[in-house]
Amino acid sequence: MSSSSKDQILAAIRRQQLPPRELPPLDFAPLVYDDPQQHYTETLTGIGGRVVVANSIEDVQRDLDQHDLYVEARQICSLVPGIARANVDLDALDDPHQAETIEFAVLPAKFAVAENGALWVTDENVKHRVIYFICQHLAFVVPRDQILSNMHQAYERLSFDSPGFGAFIAGPSKTADIEQSLVIGAHGPKSTVVYLLG
Repeated sequence: MSSSSKDQILAAIRRQQLPPRELPPLDFAPLVYDDPQQHYTETLTGIGGRVVVANSIEDVQRDLDQHDLYVEARQICSLVPGIARANVDLDALDDPHQAETIEFAVLPAKFAVAENGALWVTDENVKHRVIYFICQHLAFVVPRDQILSNMHQAYERLSFDSPGFGAFIAGPSKTADIEQSLVIGAHGPKSTVVYLLG
């Protein structure tokens, strides 16, 4: 009995054992910024986001109230205590598909990374993690003292003691083609504002 072409190909691949290779050394010092907050602001602004320094949650609310996308949104959810006008309770939605009509979401982030403008978010206290990707506009609130310089520091902060979800999000959704045409909001949130709180 002859085996299929697929089985023959897979068997040939399995027979090819490559010699083990040492991992490259990480003997370099990653970038550390004198002012991580300023660099984070410049980086996120450069990739289509907006950064606002807020001393209190009231400052966050005042800025949101001047933000047309927030004011005009019909469906808003917030997982940050103290945010007004949140009229969708994410925890009350049984099906994550019900979140598709949420226009504006105000969400907490664990920390920020100055090097690339990213935020680390998890599904801790977030029933439907699709909210990070399905809403039209995102606002994040992150403690101002939680801005790291680089991804090396970020990975040192991560721990995976149990199954869960985590992602680095940097600015609004964007895509670019070979003609160097950048499109914002192509397959996710069209805008991102980050409030550095504290």
